[in-house]
Amino acid sequence: MPSFPGAIDRLASLPRVPLVSAPSPVERLDRLRSAIGAAPVLLVKRDDALPFGFGGNKIRKLQLVAAEARAAGANTLITCGGVQSNHARATASVAARLGMRCILVANGARPDVPRANARLNMLLGAETRYVGSREARAPEMERAADEVRAAGGTPFVIPLGASTPLGAAAYAAAVGELLEQIDPPDAIVHSTSSGGTQAGLVAGCRLHGLTTRVIGISADDPAAAIEREVRRLLAGLGELLEVPTGAFDGLRVEVDDTHVGEGYGIPTPQSTAALSLAARMEALFLDPTYTAKAMAGLIASVRAGALGTGTVLFWHTGGQAGLFA
Repeated sequence: MPSFPGAIDRLASLPRVPLVSAPSPVERLDRLRSAIGAAPVLLVKRDDALPFGFGGNKIRKLQLVAAEARAAGANTLITCGGVQSNHARATASVAARLGMRCILVANGARPDVPRANARLNMLLGAETRYVGSREARAPEMERAADEVRAAGGTPFVIPLGASTPLGAAAYAAAVGELLEQIDPPDAIVHSTSSGGTQAGLVAGCRLHGLTTRVIGISADDPAAAIEREVRRLLAGLGELLEVPTGAFDGLRVEVDDTHVGEGYGIPTPQSTAALSLAARMEALFLDPTYTAKAMAGLIASVRAGALGTGTVLFWHTGGQAGLFA
């Protein structure tokens, strides 16, 4: 039974731009299960298969965030990420659909030949500005916003990953979508970085009264840093949904940072093996930056017996355009 039906109703009533018209599929991973000797049943929630803008978790978030931008009268979306940022590509896709200008701030060198997400951004008509570090992104986004205002426009700055309480609400709602497809899984494993997807999944499980574990496999930052961000977003999400004070306090936030390897965007031997195995066994395409590391984490946990014998769902957050970088 839902723990907070009023909050679930508020989730459903949040304004959104209708980019996702149907639930993403849930599929069994029986061949992969056999290949890794898994005791639990393995399922995958295919947000990589969302049909708009090459799919991925950012499309869900941007349905809500773009509605907020449109309500604010914005004509320009501004966001940031790496050169191959999935979030930047998703934002550029939404801007194109809504007839808005898009400015992307990417940390890294301008590629001689744009490929993968960088090429998609170009095709979508986004302007990309390159900076030398992650720390330089926020000041450059503010400069871009000031320029838009000076020219008479209305900018809307979207934080990295659309990881705001409103963006996280999209994944709280997605838990409800999942429960219309399957019984609650014992664990959900997914890639985590900026924290919005994980905050939403944790909150969604709480709202629906589930005991499901939500395990984020870090693509970059230390577990403690991601946990702090997830808890910050949970606090904001609680306010947004008007749940009782403290309802999201003390929730278990599990982050596994043992699969980061040498850093963001750098594959590990285990993530490379997981990427290949998922393709060979299930024709399931992962990406080298996020979901391959998450799958490596799932495989390692299953083999260690850390996920029990029930049902484990891998929430595929997309990113496969990165295979063509």
